[in-house]
Amino acid sequence: MRKCKNCKDKFEPKYNSVQEVCSYECAIELNQKRKDKEWKKEKKVRKEALKTREDYFQETLKAFNAYIRARDKNEPCISCDKPAGTFKLTSGHFYPQGTYRNIALDERNAHGQCWYNCNKNQHGNLHEYRPRLINKIGLKEVELLDKDAQQKVTKYTIPELKELKELYKKKIKEL
Repeated sequence: MRKCKNCKDKFEPKYNSVQEVCSYECAIELNQKRKDKEWKKEKKVRKEALKTREDYFQETLKAFNAYIRARDKNEPCISCDKPAGTFKLTSGHFYPQGTYRNIALDERNAHGQCWYNCNKNQHGNLHEYRPRLINKIGLKEVELLDKDAQQKVTKYTIPELKELKELYKKKIKEL
């Protein structure tokens, strides 16, 4: 007795020894499932081929922000010092990532921040962010970050963005 690959009922093959299904209806359903599976694979490949560098950048930024949230989940908000666990954590960039794309993926520039109060309503609460950033990473690093924000031009390639995305996913798993 064999098991039908579609409905999982047991059946005795009637037509040949390699028969996979118990009935004509199951054969049609199984064939449709296989076609759907193939279409999903093909669609995924097509979608990947249509992606732009910006799409890859956004995916990498999403992985980067997830890493920052995981890294700083037990630390207070960088801007208002609200204790960890009392707010919705987000990845707050000192230099806004939309304007300063060159340092959007710089770990010195992003830290755990409360989403609603500091990040959304106070646009990062930067007047409180900077002194706490200096306490956290040091004045020298903040000055280097300032310099990089003004001078450094970074235009990532698609392979670099894919590599960075995988790096941040790996870093999340290591935490």
